Amino acid sequence: MYGPVLLVIAHGSRDPRHAATVHALVRRVRSLRPGLRVETGFLDFNAPAVPRVLERLAFEGVREVVALPLLLTRAFHAKADIPAVLAQAPPQLDIRLADVLGPSPLLLSTVERRLQEALYEAGLTPADKRSTGVVLASAGSTDPEAIAVIADVARELRHTGWCAVRPAFASAALPRTEDAVRELRASGVRRIAVAPYVIAPGFLPDRIARGARDADVLADVLGAAPELARLLLVRYEEARTRAAGPAALTA
Repeated sequence: MYGPVLLVIAHGSRDPRHAATVHALVRRVRSLRPGLRVETGFLDFNAPAVPRVLERLAFEGVREVVALPLLLTRAFHAKADIPAVLAQAPPQLDIRLADVLGPSPLLLSTVERRLQEALYEAGLTPADKRSTGVVLASAGSTDPEAIAVIADVARELRHTGWCAVRPAFASAALPRTEDAVRELRASGVRRIAVAPYVIAPGFLPDRIARGARDADVLADVLGAAPELARLLLVRYEEARTRAAGPAALTA
């Protein structure tokens, strides 16, 4: 093993598909970086809980940890929940808090991968993206910073060749997925694809899927895509090389 331990911190869900997807993504990260110890902890619903993982690492003699939020934007969990949990960690642990995953070109590539896979399943080709509008559907947040990031990602996605892209939200913000689908249809877009901008299945992704009933194509969640696994390692390296200290837990 070399370097600090990478602790991937996921939200957790009562839906067993959530944890299964997180573990699949972590396995892909391990396959990309043999020798790096990668652990998984959950904030809620699933085991092991983050505090238990930190206690076990300290007991085993680990001294350096990079805590990586498995989150796409800096909203409440990133700004409050995770720093609060890490602040209660055993004092012998030197913990560096990595940045959230987004925004990143690798995330945009992951969305593109899922959309192209969905087009293929629908009998379409990459050339059909020029006549396809996209609803980029995220979980949603009351945090203006997070909402602005989703809007920026939608604009970036539009520049990759889709005829139109609209952001949508499963909760806490508007428009909902079904409203964005209707808006695109009313504007004359012939074909509409919904791209869930979420990492793993669960309650809110299911709400996105229900809102996509009138769309022509529904892409999969980001899941254990290779681009996403590479992004986790990018964030790990950024945090690993950043100077440790009190500011590390407010990154």
